[in-house]
Amino acid sequence: MPKLAIVGYGKMGRLIDQLAPEYGLEVSARVDVDRNESIDGADVAIEFSVPSAVLGNIQKAAALGIPIVIGTTAWSEHLAEARVLIEANKSALVWSPNFSVGVNVFTRLVSEAARLLANEKEYGAWAWEIHHSTKKDAPSGTLLQLVDRMKAAGYARNIDASSNRAGAHPGTHEIGFDSPADTITLRHTARSREGFARGALKAAQWIIGREGFYEFSDVLFGG
Repeated sequence: MPKLAIVGYGKMGRLIDQLAPEYGLEVSARVDVDRNESIDGADVAIEFSVPSAVLGNIQKAAALGIPIVIGTTAWSEHLAEARVLIEANKSALVWSPNFSVGVNVFTRLVSEAARLLANEKEYGAWAWEIHHSTKKDAPSGTLLQLVDRMKAAGYARNIDASSNRAGAHPGTHEIGFDSPADTITLRHTARSREGFARGALKAAQWIIGREGFYEFSDVLFGG
């Protein structure tokens, strides 16, 4: 069985540990602030830590030739630096603001709706989300990506975006288009963290033996 290093052993790390055998992966290292296990010898790593630690973790994995899946959010301003590290070491990385398979399908649906309505000027658009109160970024990387994909699809009008943080909600994202005649609403609601963990494990299976810098959409849909 390929060996998996889990970097960041919080709620997500422990869930990945629990689910890894279903994906044919053997956990060989569990790394956290109080667990300094070596990732050397792992075939792949999954990283769910904190934004400030991401680049250092990428550097360590790349230097060891270990492909890495980055599930941590709120670090996208360092993507260019991460790409340089991966390319310099001829290593591999998969990243995404959201590793839910459903969210990635939802993103494609949103993009297509934005394309179809780009020239229908009577339709205004909004983007909204809610997450648990401990989520570090607001708006989330997922909501920002949804808005970016709408713009890339040709929707050039204003997109009103808003975020809420409360309780233990795992995450809902909603995109809407409204006109005097009707309203179109697209919504994705996560029920638990399991979808994110399974997506990261799917990406870990895929990245073994590859080289390059990828998004999770490449894993799901090709690229």
